[in-house]
Amino acid sequence: MTGPLHGIRIIEMGGIGPAPLAAMIFADLGADVIRVDRKGVESLAAATAKGGAPLYHRGRPSIALHLKVPAAVEMLLGLVEKADALIEGFRPGVMERLGAGPDVALARNPRLVYGRMTGWGQTGPLAQVAGHDINYIALSGALHAIGRERPTIPLNLVGDFGGGSMFLAVGVLAALLEAKSSGKGQVVDAAMTDGAALLMTMFYGMHADGTWRDQRASNALDGGAHFYNTYETADGGWISIGSIEPAFYAQLRAKAGLADKAFDAQWDPSVWPKLERELAAIFKTKTRDEWCALLEGSDACFAPILSIAEAPNHPHNAARGTFVEHGGRVQPAPAPRFSRTPGEIQRPPSRQGADTKSALRAWGVGDDELAKLEELGGI
Repeated sequence: MTGPLHGIRIIEMGGIGPAPLAAMIFADLGADVIRVDRKGVESLAAATAKGGAPLYHRGRPSIALHLKVPAAVEMLLGLVEKADALIEGFRPGVMERLGAGPDVALARNPRLVYGRMTGWGQTGPLAQVAGHDINYIALSGALHAIGRERPTIPLNLVGDFGGGSMFLAVGVLAALLEAKSSGKGQVVDAAMTDGAALLMTMFYGMHADGTWRDQRASNALDGGAHFYNTYETADGGWISIGSIEPAFYAQLRAKAGLADKAFDAQWDPSVWPKLERELAAIFKTKTRDEWCALLEGSDACFAPILSIAEAPNHPHNAARGTFVEHGGRVQPAPAPRFSRTPGEIQRPPSRQGADTKSALRAWGVGDDELAKLEELGGI
């Protein structure tokens, strides 16, 4: 096992969405992560995944505990004593009702970092209300800003993974670093509404400064500008243009043959719709590959819009090893990259509960304890 988190032990309480992706990142970066799934409960993601395990479950074993059995809860708390961090993504109060909330866990291990991932946060009027990514980014202002006539759903990248997984990971890592000097753990309250809002900092700043209109498709970065947009090509493909700076815009004009003097008014929003229509007509005259041959590799800030099937085969991605094949599936490689302690995919994703005994043994649980727990129905 390699990676900058080698030697860090993390318990992941099995769930869906942002907490599992954070756990995957920890495992990719070398942490010893153990996933605790609920015995007999299979998620929709697991039920529909190849081999019964979603890709973002890679890198760590899965144990299945029946947490309504006191001995299984005691087993979990025994793991807590050996862990550096625990992450969970349940509604507020669920872990407390299971008997493994922060107060209990920190009493057993005062150095523990307890990462909590929710949509609305641990507190507030909506804390106990069900929701999904689309709802959390709606409340943050992010969803309103994306799209044209109607708000456009940006997959579940902004709430679950950008505002959720990444802030959970940053919070847990920051708390682990602090614990090294203080000797004390703490609770990390990561909420997707908070994270999505923080991702919008630049736009809130521009709005406060009067340089961002609170209206979709009317600004430089939201599809309102002709020079930062997507265009269809002659063969039905799509390309992206991001020629913001004057030098890059000049390259786009030279290479695409934009001789019309109207293009001189790059930053005049009143002419953006007209110039977008002109650009759309021009880009329709060539195929995507023809535009790639003309613009790719230049400073016009251009890239073809690749599908999930196409992206792994692009020469740049191939040269960097951005995607790898592991366990029979093409998938994104660990990121970011480290010069001395590189991360790696530790193992393919495991079915829920597939590694119960072997993983518990690896964390120091003896065969007698396992046999007793099995007899009590805890595993």
